[in-house]
Amino acid sequence: MTMDSLDIAGSAQQEFVTDSNEALEFKLVRCKEDLERDETTFKPEMSHQIFGETETIFGYKELSVKLYYSAARLSPYLGMSYTSKVDPKKAEGVQPDEVLKPVAEKLPQTFFTNLDDFVKALDKDASFRPYGELLHTFGPSLSSDGDGASPRTFEVYLATAETPGLREHHEALQTFLLWYIDAASFIDIDDDRWRFFVCFERYKTAEGETRYAVAGYTTVYEYYAYPCHVRPRISQMLVLPPFQKLGIGAEMLDIVYRHYKNNEKVVDITVEDPSENFTRLRDFVDCRNCAKLSCFQPLKLAQGFSPTMADDAKKELKMSSKQVRRVYEILRLRATNLSDKEEYRNFRLDVKKRLNMPYQKEDSDMKKLLKVLRPEELAVSVTGREQRIETLDRMYNQLEEEYKHVLERLAVL
Repeated sequence: MTMDSLDIAGSAQQEFVTDSNEALEFKLVRCKEDLERDETTFKPEMSHQIFGETETIFGYKELSVKLYYSAARLSPYLGMSYTSKVDPKKAEGVQPDEVLKPVAEKLPQTFFTNLDDFVKALDKDASFRPYGELLHTFGPSLSSDGDGASPRTFEVYLATAETPGLREHHEALQTFLLWYIDAASFIDIDDDRWRFFVCFERYKTAEGETRYAVAGYTTVYEYYAYPCHVRPRISQMLVLPPFQKLGIGAEMLDIVYRHYKNNEKVVDITVEDPSENFTRLRDFVDCRNCAKLSCFQPLKLAQGFSPTMADDAKKELKMSSKQVRRVYEILRLRATNLSDKEEYRNFRLDVKKRLNMPYQKEDSDMKKLLKVLRPEELAVSVTGREQRIETLDRMYNQLEEEYKHVLERLAVL
């Protein structure tokens, strides 16, 4: 729905404007009974990548857009329902928005539009087995109902573009990105440098059959690093909503780390444009891992950041130097007695000293320019002292809040 359409339609037609996030209804269907269960329904976090920045759909009352996937094979069903449709004659000629077409354009070529056919196809999930190499099996931090009963089992598999079954499955799997990762884009699966870490839940049906359901996935691109090395970059990570808050994201990230950490050709592992949530997840996993290294113990942390920390974390965990420094600050904050004014002050100064480094470079560059140019010839802006202090305080306070979120999660280990 465009703003122009809203203006033309007028306030009298507002009843035909629907929030596209509310209209969409997702399910990962294991059996036909799931179609009637409200608890199997989940919503998108965003829909602007399909329905525009306003995230609205014009032209329908009580609109419901159903996008269902079989839990294992991810065979899609797409349908919609509504109670009434706008009459263009009463909306100054404005036609109802296309609803199914923009969604269908992102789906695999073959998808169901008949719900009965979709239900019949669910039986094919019984023969589905994960593709690729099994890397790790684990149980999440919570049970299936959160009370300690019915433990669950998850498996993570590694696949490439050449792995049988990956292409078809990934074509459907990547469509979830549009609803949960901003500025998401589909990847070129023909590039053989892509690696896919896919997580499945292995479960038993009431009849005792072993089946699988997709829980999430991570993509990694193995960049070349001179002269004969590799620098893996984590591109996308998505845990599907029914499996969130179980600790699966942390497990998947740790599995990626473990896969690469003993590879001598790997320089370090980086991340492509991490979201706020992923940054927090990465900080948590990296802090948990670094806390096991001797150089990150409280007494060493109190002595300040050292090259040994960077060297050990890079050697043992394939962490980048920038991330090692961030982890050091988080762990040092945890080891700092905030009630001790001097100890807390030393920590703040340590962080601000790092934050001030760009300004120090600015001062150094200015001194070099002044040696060859007169003050009136300079056309550069120099940050004033008061402005600099204010900026450093703001940056520090923001960082400390971020760090405390990570420490809250570390505290429950």
